[in-house]
Amino acid sequence: MFLASFPSGAWQSNCYIAGAADQSDVVVIDPGDGALAPLREVMTDEQLTPVAVLLTHGHFDHVASAAEFADAYGIPVHIHPADRELLSDPAAGVSRESAAMLAQLLPVTGLVEPADVRDLADGQLLDLAGITFRVVHAPGHRPGCVMFLMPHPDDPFSSVAFTGDVLFAGSIGRTDLPGGSMPDMVATLRDVVLELPDDTALLPGHGPQTTMVAERATNPYLQPDFLRSAL
Repeated sequence: MFLASFPSGAWQSNCYIAGAADQSDVVVIDPGDGALAPLREVMTDEQLTPVAVLLTHGHFDHVASAAEFADAYGIPVHIHPADRELLSDPAAGVSRESAAMLAQLLPVTGLVEPADVRDLADGQLLDLAGITFRVVHAPGHRPGCVMFLMPHPDDPFSSVAFTGDVLFAGSIGRTDLPGGSMPDMVATLRDVVLELPDDTALLPGHGPQTTMVAERATNPYLQPDFLRSAL
């Protein structure tokens, strides 16, 4: 399996590249602000062919380079429909005051929707680049948050989960931004995240990779006391 990643942009969002070991086709997950140049370099240096872009949610630090990259290669962008509007309008759903503040903070302007956008659905299977990705709807940070699960052929992990801004090493995605919901996040943590096998490698949208066994034991947001108190 080919698997690479790098952080980019002011928020150091993780962009991932994944594909089967015996072919040059790959998928790109969450090409955010500042990811375009590094992605092009990896594609050229490794002689890779991107076949799709997968987005864990619509925040600009995860999608800012999606349209330009995907359109340059003529490939589709997959996103949950609840977050599709953020592809072209990062300030969708926020107040006028918040939009003005966001405009000052955004390192990108003029976002446009990619030419080929495809909706994701919970439980959907995507056969791309020699890998079968399972889409898991995981709202809380955003209504359109998803995780992408894929099998891992080598020990010690049976699977890999690209968790976006749902789950981090020792933390979770914030729920105080537009579209965020703590009740939804608690339901996701309880009913989705905690159902992942212990031998799942977790590749989050920010920060270092971790494992499900480690997060189950040490992440304060996955403990019964938090899940009860946050309801």
